Amino acid sequence: MGAITEDAILAALRTVRDGERGDLVGLGMISGVQTKDGHVAFAIEVDPARGPALEPLRRSAEKTVEALPGVLSVSAVLTAHRAGSRPAPAPAAKAGPRAAASPAANRGAIPGVAAIVAVASGKGGVGKSTTAVNLALGLAANGLKVGILDADIYGPSMPRMTGISGRPTSHDGRILEPMERHGVKVMSIGFLVPEDTPMIWRGPMVMSALQQMLRDVNWGTLDVLVVDMPPGTGDAQLTMAQQVPLAGAVIVSTPQDIALLDARKGLNMFRKVDVPVLGIVENMSYFCCPNCGHRAEIFGHGGARREAEKLGTEFLAEIPLDIAIRETSDGGHPIVAAEPDGPHAKVYRALAARVWELVGTGEARRAPPRIVVQ
Repeated sequence: MGAITEDAILAALRTVRDGERGDLVGLGMISGVQTKDGHVAFAIEVDPARGPALEPLRRSAEKTVEALPGVLSVSAVLTAHRAGSRPAPAPAAKAGPRAAASPAANRGAIPGVAAIVAVASGKGGVGKSTTAVNLALGLAANGLKVGILDADIYGPSMPRMTGISGRPTSHDGRILEPMERHGVKVMSIGFLVPEDTPMIWRGPMVMSALQQMLRDVNWGTLDVLVVDMPPGTGDAQLTMAQQVPLAGAVIVSTPQDIALLDARKGLNMFRKVDVPVLGIVENMSYFCCPNCGHRAEIFGHGGARREAEKLGTEFLAEIPLDIAIRETSDGGHPIVAAEPDGPHAKVYRALAARVWELVGTGEARRAPPRIVVQ
């Protein structure tokens, strides 16, 4: 059986019609076609105003391509980047706590999920995933219903950090059931591919995977979905900002200047796409010797606090560099679960309480951000 070709995919999509307007290929609605080992991904470019009503069209396109010989899986995503179909800017909501969100503000909401919080960093190696998993467990320990989405397609960490192995199940062949441990629901691309398999995917396939892990997962009813973002300011961050109503972003940095420089870029990126920045967490803030108690500020100290003041955002917490935090995360039993009454768990629970205070009762949750393409 030969490899599936782009021409075969386009030929199949010519049989899928957008009502009386014509077929998807003839209307120029198909872009970003990618194929790899029987796995297919593509985007359907639509007018943003029609997006929510076109979910049946997206599913029809997926099923049509799935029927082709040699196709193992299909990921189709609706996008609103089509040239010449830019929507007029929506009128701004009136100021004040009682102002209702516009329809555009609710675009892409995930049913049953009350608030979505991104945990991000400008660079790798600052402990973002460790912060994300312990923040999620802290929220759960504080009595909330919590999920974790591992949005780092190229370097998923959540399977190892949560100690979860195996593959998600599906009752209908379409919607995945999230994995669960430590009282939180978890979804990661790492559950679907071997740990040592590199994800050699281009942007459209990454966007499709994120869309599926967000919308084709039975998240149920959640107070908070914590999203562990990949480092940097690329496709994944832009996809999340444009496709779902993020209630806010938590920026993780270490104290040294080079990390703070990258953290500043990440913070400014979220501000440019109108996602509220909840604040900055200083990770690896200091080290206390377990034998003598001497405190050493290996990477400096207080840089993130000063940066938060400079940028006009909140300084949320300082997390020490401690072997117990590292060992418990690597062992699949993060510190908040492993030592719930310990000093480190208390810091993460206090961070979780403040994050929930900001998104659970704040304007960010009542009126999710909207993206206007101009």
